[in-house]
This record gives sequence, C-alpha cells and structure tokens, in this order.
Amino acid sequence: MEDLLPKEIMQKAEKGISYISHPLRLRILEFLDVNGKSSVSDITKGLNEEQIIISQNLKKLRDANLVKTTRKGIFIYYEIFEEYPASIFVCIRKLFGYMTNDFYFLKEDYKKILPKDYTTMVANRIKLFSHIDKMRILEFLLVKGKSNVSEISKGLNMEALKASQFLKKLKEDEFVSYKKIGRFVYYEITKGVHETSIQCIRKRYKKLNYI
Repeated sequence: MEDLLPKEIMQKAEKGISYISHPLRLRILEFLDVNGKSSVSDITKGLNEEQIIISQNLKKLRDANLVKTTRKGIFIYYEIFEEYPASIFVCIRKLFGYMTNDFYFLKEDYKKILPKDYTTMVANRIKLFSHIDKMRILEFLLVKGKSNVSEISKGLNMEALKASQFLKKLKEDEFVSYKKIGRFVYYEITKGVHETSIQCIRKRYKKLNYI
C-alpha cells in the first residue's frame, strides 16, 4: 500500500490549486502551456480578453511563483515556472479525452486549447475542493480505498467530527460516494476532475521522492 503525501507537501499543493481554481487564470496557464513563452499582448489576443485584466492575473500568478518573466528589449515574456500547472494540464486533457472519446487528448504530449466552457467547469470544480483537509481526505480515499470516518480520522490524525463535516461537504459536491455496511458508513472517491487532480499531485511529488 502506498504512503500518503506529507501534510506540508499537500499544503504546498493546495496553495497552487487555489491559485489556479479561477477560470481566467487557468486559461492563461493553459495558453502558456500550449504556446510557451508569450507576451501580455499574445495572451490577450489568444484569449480575447482585456489586456488590463490579463496583466492583473499574470501578476497574481507571478506572485504565487506559477509563472516567471524574461525581458527581451521592451517586451516582457511569461512562461510557466512551477512544474505543477503543466502536469495538471496533462491530466485535464486526458480527462477531456475520456469524456468526449477524443483519442488525441489521451496522448501524453498532445497540447491543444480546450473549450472555454470545459476549462471554466474545471476551475469551478477545483475551487470546491481546494482546501487542505478536503484534499487530504480525497487523497486518503484514493490511496486507501473505501473507508469509514474512524479510519479516515485515525489515518489523517484528524478529529472525527471534523472529518465528518468535510466528508458531508465532499458528498454534497459529489466528490465522494457512500454506502452503509452494517453499522458503519463507508466513503469512496468518485471519478472526475478532483480524482484526476489528486492523482496528478501524487504523480508529480512521487517523482521528487516525497512518496
């Protein structure tokens, strides 16, 4: 059985997730992932948005160390700095491929801008679980499988009441399903962007030997 990520590593991942759980920021990062180093003008034209709004969100992404800049003459170019967003897009494209039966998106190196409504949906779904405790519970269920509140709280060193409250929210957002077996209720992670994102986070940190 695989180990869970250390809490401090999941906290770092949660910070990155919270910054990209914004439709426009996610689309900016996607543009950079597909097109590489780009200027504000390139991004503005590519996304058909106002330049001032693009600039404001690029500043937030730079402050979060998700993008970095280089200057060439009078122009400033942006590119993805942290590996994390790029790895997330590989997973998101694969999920889109499975949902639409578009086999091109299932290829590891295939890069293409996804439909805006899909990217917006992904960002909004990410926002719902971009919380350290929710993400730790989802990871626990992903790694350990079907579990009850007692097993989850013990495994995560979390108060049972707190675990129950977060499981209730996760259930309401359809991130987990549940089934009563005897006197216990067992929870299980469902399929979707949340599962894909947690898998992607683990894959990335596994390469860095955190698990």
